Amino acid sequence: EAMSDGLFVLAAAYRLVFTVLGGYVTAGLAPRKPMVHVLILGTIGALAATAGAVSTWNAGPEFGPHWYPVLLVVTALPCVWAGGMWRMRRQGPA
Repeated sequence: EAMSDGLFVLAAAYRLVFTVLGGYVTAGLAPRKPMVHVLILGTIGALAATAGAVSTWNAGPEFGPHWYPVLLVVTALPCVWAGGMWRMRRQGPA
């Protein structure tokens, strides 16, 4: 059974929050060059989201509206970058 658009909006919102947190944590755990690690994570996320979008594009309404996987692809890099920058600003100068 297909989810309503409202539930997809909720799912998108929490995915965006967790993607930002993923960038924050990755920047904090990186031994050096944290933003390189963050961008690698974002690239992996964008590739995974693209693969998911391609594989489910016309698979039926149970996979949701087309805007949802597109949103995940488009926001992968900006969200992890924002999380990484947030961590870098909190950390201060090295």
